[in-house]
Amino acid sequence: MKLTIASKVTIARICLIPVFVASYYFFDGPGGRVIPTIIFVVAALTDWVDGYLARSRNEVTNFGKFMDPIADKLLVASAFILLVGDGRMTAASCIIILSREFIISGFRLIAADNRVVLAAGKLGKIKTTTQIIAIILLLLNNFPFRFIGFRMDKVAELAAVVFTIWSGVDYIVKNKQVLMDKE
Repeated sequence: MKLTIASKVTIARICLIPVFVASYYFFDGPGGRVIPTIIFVVAALTDWVDGYLARSRNEVTNFGKFMDPIADKLLVASAFILLVGDGRMTAASCIIILSREFIISGFRLIAADNRVVLAAGKLGKIKTTTQIIAIILLLLNNFPFRFIGFRMDKVAELAAVVFTIWSGVDYIVKNKQVLMDKE
């Protein structure tokens, strides 16, 4: 198997996860965790880059279809778990978000077993965007909003939870035929 450039970018994202986690423990300051935030943002941007490269070069592969969502989930789950550990994020939000990811992953496995390919929807992309924004604000201790006393980090966390639930329900409802037993 020859790896495409897009697949190499996905692998780079996976390799950035331990770098992000290690930096989380070593770099914390009054402005928040700036270095880990930069690493997280770079890793998150590689999701867009690998997708763009795969489509523009007509190099969409099974490896990419399989590993890209796993890389995304590992990155986001790592960030949320670290944030819960520091008390920056509520455990309830983390549990809801990670539960949705497990449920949808299981749903996709059933679909794949039935040879059905389920495309990600617009709500899923909004969910991912709100999660990334929440992570960035939580990593940066609500910068710059803390200077005006507005908890935008908690608003973003709540928005991420709402879109996580909404996109999960929407995904299942639109693809419920996958759960129907074939007789």
